[in-house]
Amino acid sequence: MKKYYLSLGVHEPVYGAPTGAMKPLARRIKGNQALAEELYGSGNFDSMYLAGMIADVPAMTPDDFRRWMAAAYCPAIADFIVSVSLAEAPFAQSLAAEFSDSAVVTTAAGGWNCYEWLLGSRPDAEFAPAMVQGLLERVVRQCATQPAVVQSAMQRVVVAIGVSYRPLHTAALEAATTLQASLGAGADAHLLAQIAQAATKGRVGFKRRHVRC
Repeated sequence: MKKYYLSLGVHEPVYGAPTGAMKPLARRIKGNQALAEELYGSGNFDSMYLAGMIADVPAMTPDDFRRWMAAAYCPAIADFIVSVSLAEAPFAQSLAAEFSDSAVVTTAAGGWNCYEWLLGSRPDAEFAPAMVQGLLERVVRQCATQPAVVQSAMQRVVVAIGVSYRPLHTAALEAATTLQASLGAGADAHLLAQIAQAATKGRVGFKRRHVRC
């Protein structure tokens, strides 16, 4: 596990604790925000991950998430710790928009990843169709010029729209086709194909019950 974490851009200190092994501990201490802050501030990847699992999201402010995102030194932290926790906050959409506009690559990827978690878990009624359409248009327009980690996050948002947001399933499918043509080898064909697969299997509109572990 340590080797796997290191392959994701994580650096020392890191133990390599499997996330599944943390769950029993997380259930006992969940909601302890003071402890979550200590764990996240340690700089140890395993501890930071546990911090995300136990964070008391309703007690966190936008500035708390800005601080956490600023300390996210690699995409694995920005996505699997900060963005998934942010997706449970009432202000998640506005902060995802702020992060996705950032000039800091990890932060921008984290913002796009938060959109993915949101669209894949919250009711369609929580999203303005014009906003979601704007995300698709922005991805098609900007994706090819972005760093690889941001490209990947953008493509996952298109998939989340196509699979989980019924009103724009067809538009997302068209965007995926355009992306495959414009990105060439940079397009994640397997990922984008999930939109068509969801339609074939009758799973358009699928929503996750939980975002955080």
